[in-house]
Amino acid sequence: MPLGTSRSVPLIVAVGLFMEHLDSTIIATALPRMAEDLGVAPVRLNLAITTYLVAMAVFIPASGWIADRLGARRVFVGAMGLFLTGSLTCGAAPSMEILILGRLVQGLGGALMTPVGRLVMLRTVPRAELVSAMAWLTIPALIGPVVGPPLGGMLTTWASWRWIFWINLPIGLIGMVAALAMLPEVREDRRPPFDGLGFALSTVGLTAAVFAFETVGRDIVPLAVDALVALLGLVTLALYVRHARTAEHPLIDLKLLRRPTFAAAIWGGSLFRIGVGALPFLLPLQLQLGFGRSALQSGLTTFVAAIGAIGMKVAAKRVLTRYGFRATLTADAVIAGAFLAAIGFVTDTTPLAVVMGILLVGGFFRSLEFTAINVVAYSDITAEETSRATAFSSMMQQLSLSAGVALGALTLHVLEARSSGPLSSTDFSIALTLVGSVSMAAALVFARLPRAAGADLLKAEPRATE
Repeated sequence: MPLGTSRSVPLIVAVGLFMEHLDSTIIATALPRMAEDLGVAPVRLNLAITTYLVAMAVFIPASGWIADRLGARRVFVGAMGLFLTGSLTCGAAPSMEILILGRLVQGLGGALMTPVGRLVMLRTVPRAELVSAMAWLTIPALIGPVVGPPLGGMLTTWASWRWIFWINLPIGLIGMVAALAMLPEVREDRRPPFDGLGFALSTVGLTAAVFAFETVGRDIVPLAVDALVALLGLVTLALYVRHARTAEHPLIDLKLLRRPTFAAAIWGGSLFRIGVGALPFLLPLQLQLGFGRSALQSGLTTFVAAIGAIGMKVAAKRVLTRYGFRATLTADAVIAGAFLAAIGFVTDTTPLAVVMGILLVGGFFRSLEFTAINVVAYSDITAEETSRATAFSSMMQQLSLSAGVALGALTLHVLEARSSGPLSSTDFSIALTLVGSVSMAAALVFARLPRAAGADLLKAEPRATE
């Protein structure tokens, strides 16, 4: 059966997402061994993660404008090339400084790759096929978290951490060839001028915000420095908001928040991602520091959550068609948040089958929530607004995931300082319960959606695409 537009385009775009997800899940598992090999403290090597996230935050807002100016296919392929260049640099890095440089290049590539790839999909896939297309887009991307933790553990334990970056090279080259051969070229005929002032303000504000998120509670810089950087970020972002209200073509178009579905996806989705974003940070630490598991054992335990996520992609369209976006998003935020908090009650004596069951079912419901959020965000977005909407949405996703890691790190820092001793499994229970509650709070936002929100996206698909 030939691949239709709703499958071929998302599958090609998903190659980029696969590399990003694989990279992010592997590096968290391998960080202690990398630090030992490079002769630095693990907490300092966290700058390799922070640098990547800062680069993503800075360049994501400009991704839509760049795609409209140069063509989405060209930008997507070029972004994959940048990501591979950064991966090669990271794998060969003789020092922390070179590793950070490679992560910076990776972040620039990732900042363009994900939103521009999603932009191509939104402009080529019919609206009635969007739910299925988003599922096809996400299934291959979720393979990254499935193989990432155990692969990272195996490479770190039995080979070299450098292979966690070099493994991107064959994957990315296949993706670039497929994109050049099959991805349609799309660009917006109307090309507004670049918002230079908006880019400057967003760059300073987002860089400061992400840096503050990633360093708070980790003893990388003094707490006073964190506070000053966070204040700088807030003030600069406030200045951007003031600028965007009067600019004719703002880089980040805040007027899109007047659309109830887009606003709900931004604010509700951010709350949900804050909780979920803390999980990849907290869970490996809980297993390794709280329970004394090895990196390989930790990876083999955590990968099951992504299997549950993949399982939900098959059922996403059916669930959303039966219950609608509002009911699904509201109820599922509570269920997924509850399973996230439940991980905190796991102990080192909990049967492995129970632990994997919680992770499997939790991944199932978290995946459904992400699919619904990613689709309903564009239900009221016009064709000419798509590039700005994807950039805005991708930026908020990155910020909320960073905020989730910051919340988890800060919570552990406070608990460790209070007890004046090493972290215990109880400390991880408190942190996971907290972040699970934040994800559950997204239900309050989604409950305010119109009853018929996104209804036109759930119409029957043409038979040819089945």
